[in-house]
Amino acid sequence: MNSIRRIAHLDMDAFFASVELLRYPELRGQAVVVGGRSIHQPVVQADGSRHFSRLSEYTGRGVITTSTYEARALGVFSGMGLMKSAKLAPEAILLPANFEAYRHYSRLFKAAVRAIAPNVEDRGIDEIYVDLSDILEETRVLAQRIKDAVFAATGLSCSIGVTPNKLLSKIASDLEKPNGLTILSMEDVPTRIWPLVAKKVNGIGPKASERLEHHGIRTIGELAATPQEFLVSKFGRSTGLWMHRIAHGIDDRPVVTESEPKSISRETTFERDLHAKADRSELSEVFTSLCLRVGDDLVRKGYACRTVGIKIRYSDFKAVTRDVTLPVAVSDGAAIRKAAGLCLKRVPLDQRIRLLGVRAGGLVEAGGDEIAPSAMQAELPL
Repeated sequence: MNSIRRIAHLDMDAFFASVELLRYPELRGQAVVVGGRSIHQPVVQADGSRHFSRLSEYTGRGVITTSTYEARALGVFSGMGLMKSAKLAPEAILLPANFEAYRHYSRLFKAAVRAIAPNVEDRGIDEIYVDLSDILEETRVLAQRIKDAVFAATGLSCSIGVTPNKLLSKIASDLEKPNGLTILSMEDVPTRIWPLVAKKVNGIGPKASERLEHHGIRTIGELAATPQEFLVSKFGRSTGLWMHRIAHGIDDRPVVTESEPKSISRETTFERDLHAKADRSELSEVFTSLCLRVGDDLVRKGYACRTVGIKIRYSDFKAVTRDVTLPVAVSDGAAIRKAAGLCLKRVPLDQRIRLLGVRAGGLVEAGGDEIAPSAMQAELPL
C-alpha cells in the first residue's frame, strides 16, 4: 500500500452554465448567466432559431446561480444580484436553472470517476474528492485519465488538483481553470500557495479576509508568518489554531466515502451582509433555493429527513441555529422550506446576516412515510 497520500479535488468547470451550453451550443463563447425565472426560457422563433432573454431585461431581487467564464471576465459571478450584474453585462444571455439536467450530468461524471478510482467523497452536485493513494499509476497520467473519462461521459470539462491533502487540492483545482490539471507537493506550498490571497482558503470568507487585512495579513504566506499566539488572540483558540495549520498546508482530514450521511446541508455566504427587512426578497429567494437544493440532495441520495434546521451567522460573526422535528420524514424541497420557515420565526432578525444555511437531519431511507408538501399545513404547528 502506498504510504504517500494523493488526494484529488475534481471541480466541474462552470458546471450549470456548461450543461446549458450542451443544450444551446450557439451560445458558446458568449457571456451567459444562469439564474432567471421560468419566463426567461428561450423562445423558438418562426424560422427555428431561438430568442434568448438578456440580463438587462431582468427585474427583481434574484441572484446568479452561475455564469460562463466570458461573463466572469465582465465581473459577473455567482451569488451576485441579477440587477446589479445587469449594469456590468447588460447583453449577457439569461437562462433559468434546470436542476434536473444538472443532477443527470452530476451522476454521469461521478460514475465515470468511480469506475477508475472508487474512493470518492461526494461534496455536492459539481465537485468531489478522490483518494488516489492506492492506485499504482503515475499521478499526472491517472489524473488525465480521469479528466478524459469525465469528458467522454458528459462532454464537459473539469479541473483537478492533486496534492497530499484536501485543503491544498481544493486550492489547486482552481489554479488553472478551466480544464486545469495541477499537481502540488508540500514543497510547492511556499511558491504556489503562499502568494495567494488568504480568501482562497476554503473557510476564510469575505469578513474573515477583511479582518485579516485589518491586521496587515493579505496573503496565505503572510498568514503563515503570523505568530500562532496572535491569531488565537484575535480570532479565538479554535479558529486561530486552524488558521495557523492551514496556512502551512496542514490538513489531516480523510476522504470520507461512507454512504450513510448523518445530515445533508447547504449554506451560502453573501457577497454583502443582508438585512431581513430591507433585503427580504433576496433573502427569501436564497432561502428557498437552499431548501430546494437540500431536497434535491435528499432525493438524489435516496433519503428523507425527520429534522430540518437552519443556521444564521450575523455580521458580527455570532451564529444561531434552530431545528424542528417533523411528525413524518420528508424529502420534498417545498416541505423542507415550510419546516425551515418555522425555524426562521424563532430567530432574532434585527441584525444583518452574512451566512444562511439549511440542514436536513434524522435521515431515513426514502420510500417510507414521507409526506407531500401539501400535507405540511396540516401536519406542522404554525
